[in-house]
Amino acid sequence: MNIHQLSVLHDERQDRLLLRLNTQDSQEFRFWLTRRMTQRFMPAIEQSAARLEAAQPGVAATDSASQQILTELKRDAFLQKADFSTPFESLATQLPLGSEPMLITDAHLSILAKGGMEISFEDKTDPQQVRSCQLRLQVSLVHGMVHLIQQAADKAQWGFSAGVKTAETEVMLSPSTPRYSH
Repeated sequence: MNIHQLSVLHDERQDRLLLRLNTQDSQEFRFWLTRRMTQRFMPAIEQSAARLEAAQPGVAATDSASQQILTELKRDAFLQKADFSTPFESLATQLPLGSEPMLITDAHLSILAKGGMEISFEDKTDPQQVRSCQLRLQVSLVHGMVHLIQQAADKAQWGFSAGVKTAETEVMLSPSTPRYSH
């Protein structure tokens, strides 16, 4: 799926973030991110983006401090040229996950061999009917999504900062494929 537009908004009534993705083939995917899931997801996706940036050909960032500096430089370069002023347009003719956003209870991240990242979102609120969706994103789109989620979390006044890792998050990030549950 080729992502055309991203949107992240805080819904005060739900006290959740609504992540919306429009594809170039007129599909819209909608996801709910709770505060807890966002707090656990953000450090892992930032660390995966750093690994992805460090894996680019010709990059010699071997230690974590160098990887973080490189990632910040790449993110800043992306944010300088990204279009955050065009409003999100819901022009979707298809809603593959349905009209109600999928509540993300589990997330898995994988760095792809050819570059990019695969994010697998799951909704396990009903054990009889687990829903899932896989997204393949280039690192620039990951930077954009991280930026929008951070802005929405700040606006929601959830009180956590990007890049802050708790002991619980550190344990969860140690495997090669991060996995976390709500």
